[in-house]
Amino acid sequence: MTTELVAAIDIGGTKIAGALVGADGALRHRVQLPTPARETGERVLRAVTDVIALLTEHERWADVTGIGVGSAGPVDARSGTVSPVNIPGWRGFPLVEGIRKTTGALPVTLVGDGAAIAAGEHWLGAARGRTNALCMVVSTGVGGGLILDGRLRPGPTGNAGHIGHISVDVNGDLCPCGGRGCVERIASGTSIARYARDAGWRPADPDGDATAAGVAAAAREGDPVALDAFNRAARALAAGIAATATLVEIETVVIGGGVSQSGDVLFGPVRRALGEYATLPFTHGIEVVPAQLGTDAGLVGAAAARWNEAGTFPARGATGT
Repeated sequence: MTTELVAAIDIGGTKIAGALVGADGALRHRVQLPTPARETGERVLRAVTDVIALLTEHERWADVTGIGVGSAGPVDARSGTVSPVNIPGWRGFPLVEGIRKTTGALPVTLVGDGAAIAAGEHWLGAARGRTNALCMVVSTGVGGGLILDGRLRPGPTGNAGHIGHISVDVNGDLCPCGGRGCVERIASGTSIARYARDAGWRPADPDGDATAAGVAAAAREGDPVALDAFNRAARALAAGIAATATLVEIETVVIGGGVSQSGDVLFGPVRRALGEYATLPFTHGIEVVPAQLGTDAGLVGAAAARWNEAGTFPARGATGT
């Protein structure tokens, strides 16, 4: 039995969440603040340190042995800096240095949010027991992380597996990352909704949901434009998955994030398209499954990434107090 906790921080374009995570993956204490994404870098950092300050007030803070941070990326774990595409004020921003001013000597592990989700899903979710897996988040952006040889492999900078910025259309639209035809530019929830609206789709109710969730609802009702938007996104995801499988031979793909809540509207066409793109013998038979950890996957994963780096990863099924 262990009383060890990790303070986990999950930083995205809309929210900054924090939790004290036990060795069983349970969240002992959870807090959240909105991300002031359009404000200065220092203001965004203050929101992060405000979340940490709320965690330090908990009676179990004394049991915290480290900080795990999963951030929208790119990140640079070597320098402790972040440059999220969806937080303009953070470009090469010294996030780890800023966190240490609040947490003192506690060690800090920084990874991209996709790598964090991969660590969490491998520990306690849909990739549990898998040796080689790609775990993806499809939401306002598209990210990912890799489990290879049974371990999280975040790479030197913490960005390995960032499938959202694989180019699947060399003549495609310019992506905010600077590339063209990126998976994210086609398959993110924002991109799905934009494509559908540009093609003439509108919610049946003028006050209805014009986001990807609304497009998914219309697709379930058979709307041809909505179906086309999801099929297009699915092909981009499948092309990126096939490229990843060709490089590192994955057996499982786990998809989470808001767009994954579309269910078969997304998973059906992804599985079909994967059959067209993953054509080499060693890429056949990849399973595509929904994530299991829900909205707290990033927090569980940030803690898992910290334990992974420290070499003290708790055994699956361990019990904390």
